[in-house]
Amino acid sequence: MTWVKVCGLTRETDVSATVEAGADAIGFVLAEDSPRRISVERAASLADGVPVLRILVTVDATIDFVAEAVSTTGADGVQPHGVGSEAVAEWGQHAGLFVLRPVSGGESIGTVPDGQMLLLDSATGSRHGGTGKPLDWGALRRPERPFILAGGLGPGNVARAIEMLDPWGVDASSQLEASPGVKDPAKVAAFVEEAKQR
Repeated sequence: MTWVKVCGLTRETDVSATVEAGADAIGFVLAEDSPRRISVERAASLADGVPVLRILVTVDATIDFVAEAVSTTGADGVQPHGVGSEAVAEWGQHAGLFVLRPVSGGESIGTVPDGQMLLLDSATGSRHGGTGKPLDWGALRRPERPFILAGGLGPGNVARAIEMLDPWGVDASSQLEASPGVKDPAKVAAFVEEAKQR
């Protein structure tokens, strides 16, 4: 059964709908340039008492910032992008957190340490994820280790993506929205159901 993360949650109703749908993890975006960005305090409120993995998504963040955010929110994992992401990922791993290590484009999967979960995502320009653009699954070299697939996944294509690449997990955000930062509960439920059937 495929592991499922729904990212970019900003509202209590979206958190509840995602948990009820059966997702394994939720993501809160702390990155300044994202339409799904929330404050650390808001993430702490949304994460409180949630019975699935709670993951903080950051861009160009320092270890000090991420450590403080994890302490404030009680998050279970980190997904660092951009400048300093390698150091943050290493810190998170040593802290016993679930670490999602994004790789895209020409980055070397082989440099990601064991104990950090690969996240294959699409990135465009300054956008590190949440672009809504799928990867070219046919051209993608499947890693020889467990990985999470992201990038333009939704209810209509997640089954095909899993069939083609057999990822350990999948992660979605923009294709599950009614508008940026506002999830559509029906799309979330359909996405989780499609992924969990595989």
